[in-house]
Amino acid sequence: MSQFFQIHPESPQQRLINQAVEIINNGGVVIYPTDCAYALGCHLGDKRALERIKKIRQLNDKHNFTLVCRDLSEISTYAKVENTNYRLLKAHTPGAFTFILKATSEVPRRLLHPKRRTIGIRIPNNPIALALTETLGEPIMSTSLIMPGDETPLMDPYEMRQLLQNQVDLIIDGGYCGLEATSVINLVEEVPEVIRQGAGDITSFS
Repeated sequence: MSQFFQIHPESPQQRLINQAVEIINNGGVVIYPTDCAYALGCHLGDKRALERIKKIRQLNDKHNFTLVCRDLSEISTYAKVENTNYRLLKAHTPGAFTFILKATSEVPRRLLHPKRRTIGIRIPNNPIALALTETLGEPIMSTSLIMPGDETPLMDPYEMRQLLQNQVDLIIDGGYCGLEATSVINLVEEVPEVIRQGAGDITSFS
């Protein structure tokens, strides 16, 4: 049976954030809000928790997971960022973007694209997500909360509770946070490439 926290969407209660981070550090799978939709997340290095998320979403080994980071300096620990890309990242974070970058050796191999050694990185513009990463001190391994057979993410925390209370350790009710996916920008090559148009304004990249 999962725990259920109601956390204020603009002024997250640090006591509850601390408890959520403790659950993540102990191998838990959590549902938490971002600026685009709710996400499933776990500790970056926890293989068992990662397998649980794959089972919930029925994902194969080719699925690209995203590292949700707290700031630009943390991104540079896990991804190789050229000067031109740094300026783009600075201008568009936090925000509704996922950036594909070459990964550093800090990223567990099982999270990487098997051939290209790349990783998705984002900094969400959501106080709860940022408080979690700030308190955790490292990225959250994440994927959108889209159930098998669905095209859009779950948006009602009480529905999440009904469906997943026996499969996750914590559900954070942070209010409505949208349904549209992030815009995905590939920054691996010299010229940025828009992989998916979503909630983020892609004008600067097209």
